[in-house]
Amino acid sequence: MNLLIKPEIQSDNMGLEKDIKQQQFTSENQKLIINLVFTNNWLTEKIRDFLSTADITLQQFNILRILRGSHPQPLSTLTIRERMLDKMSDTSRIVDRLVLKGLVDKKTCPSDKRLVDISITKEGKKVLATIDQKEKEVMAVVANLNQEEMEILNGLLDKMRGSSAE
Repeated sequence: MNLLIKPEIQSDNMGLEKDIKQQQFTSENQKLIINLVFTNNWLTEKIRDFLSTADITLQQFNILRILRGSHPQPLSTLTIRERMLDKMSDTSRIVDRLVLKGLVDKKTCPSDKRLVDISITKEGKKVLATIDQKEKEVMAVVANLNQEEMEILNGLLDKMRGSSAE
């Protein structure tokens, strides 16, 4: 993948400057950081709105997604926390709310009574299946990008975090 390809950029009267009503930045670095924070907040809000139709939060969705990926193997709250996208989440509290909704099961680990095993329930899988069926609605947030641009952006974000597979 060639990360040097410059995608077509929107016209001058659009973009971050218009969205946050700020015409100047002290540097391109500052603009990039502000743009990333702004875009993260924008994307998070879009996803929250979408998930609210399934009556779950972004953190609850994240836990269900992790548990579905490990199914049928249960996971401890510690393992779930390590895999969370939002490391600041109170995993135990979120799991308890999912238990109350019937979307996960929580049982004492048979091999180590100090640990708790968390598993997704059939109802939890149904919620995710419903969300999966509406995936096109979620993916609409990247509709302005073509396949090549998405690959470039993914590569640049990985590179920025220092986790590039180069």
